[in-house]
Amino acid sequence: MLFSFKKTYEKFSKDFWLLMVASFIDILGGSLIFPFFSLYMTQKFNVGMTEVGTMFLVWALTSGLIGNTVGGALADKFGRKTNIIFGLIASALSALMMVLINEIVVFYIVIGVIGIFEDIAGPARQAMVADLVPEELRGDAYGIIRIVMNLAITIGPAIGGFMVTRSFETLLYADVALSIAVAFFVLVFLPETKPKTTKGSRKEQSFAQTFKGYKIVLKDNLYIAFIFVSGLSTLMYFNMSSTMSVYLVNYHGLTPAQFGYILSLNAGMVVILQLLFTRITAKWKPMLAIAFGNMLYVIGFTMYGIFDTFTMFIVAMIIITVGEMIYTPKEQTIVANIAPEHMRGRYMAIRNFAWILPIAIGPLGAGVIMDNFDPRYVWFAAGLIGSFSVIGFLLLHFKARERFERLGNGKTEEEEVGGIKKGGSTEVDSPIWSTE
Repeated sequence: MLFSFKKTYEKFSKDFWLLMVASFIDILGGSLIFPFFSLYMTQKFNVGMTEVGTMFLVWALTSGLIGNTVGGALADKFGRKTNIIFGLIASALSALMMVLINEIVVFYIVIGVIGIFEDIAGPARQAMVADLVPEELRGDAYGIIRIVMNLAITIGPAIGGFMVTRSFETLLYADVALSIAVAFFVLVFLPETKPKTTKGSRKEQSFAQTFKGYKIVLKDNLYIAFIFVSGLSTLMYFNMSSTMSVYLVNYHGLTPAQFGYILSLNAGMVVILQLLFTRITAKWKPMLAIAFGNMLYVIGFTMYGIFDTFTMFIVAMIIITVGEMIYTPKEQTIVANIAPEHMRGRYMAIRNFAWILPIAIGPLGAGVIMDNFDPRYVWFAAGLIGSFSVIGFLLLHFKARERFERLGNGKTEEEEVGGIKKGGSTEVDSPIWSTE
């Protein structure tokens, strides 16, 4: 076999596996709700997909732009653990409010306010993974994270599809309970992982100075280009989480349970095959692998606009999932290896904009198309946007091939570039990704 479970387990620390347990429970709660959230909104408030898209816009602008950005600086200044617990409690409160609110305008306001606090945890969780895993193991680590995530998603939508036929509110209450349970688990079992500042190293910064460190990230020209192109990929991919449920159920007559089976297929394939694909693609040139994975996305998502049978929807999801298993671990490894250890929170926060901005505009644009035009156009538009992401990743390969290959195969920028040394003492004031 290409991998041994025992050997894989022994590679990583106990704290890494405890983090995986916490992640599994948290994602399980979210996966009960999220695939059916668009359906929940359209039925509860009797609205169309345009209003659903507006909700995603409100959430992205508040939780993403504010919560994520502040959370990155907080994670670098004060640590990871408190941020994660705070975000989990906010997530529980958010799910509870979804049950209690019956006016859509109030719903928008509450989602916006709570979202700010909920997304503070995002950069801290991602930084904690990089804290716990050495550079040379990050490819395998992100493969394992995807297995854990998709194991939860395999179970979640199937259970959610069964429960939603009885009550949406039951799903939301379950998420509240699971979020509180995970917050307690993190409090008791997980350590703080923020790298310690050694004596004689960097001068301790104020929070304002830490926040100003975002200027350093924004000067990393190729990193920002990479985030932009990744955002195009996300704009295509996020239709699976926002638009697909309404499209397949309302326009093609699938049941919520059938839609849950399609998502469970995606997740189950990742659980069974992700480590295999991670090992097979370990030596592939990172940008070419990422471009190939996105090309499979383009094929799969476009198929949803062409075909109209459950069998072909399954085939399309298989193609998408193979692309996902190639693309995602490579992308996550590159991002983790770019960030200097004392700036991981802020780098991860900027990385999250590859999701935040597509979430802000994608569902709203898809909603306008679905409410006013042929719904199939959503999938043709997704394929077109995805084609641009393929071209973008190919251009990045030719622009900085050697640097991306180092980052994709276990070396950090700290090891390659002057100014920031491993465990270093200086916060550089020039871009480590300069194209000059």
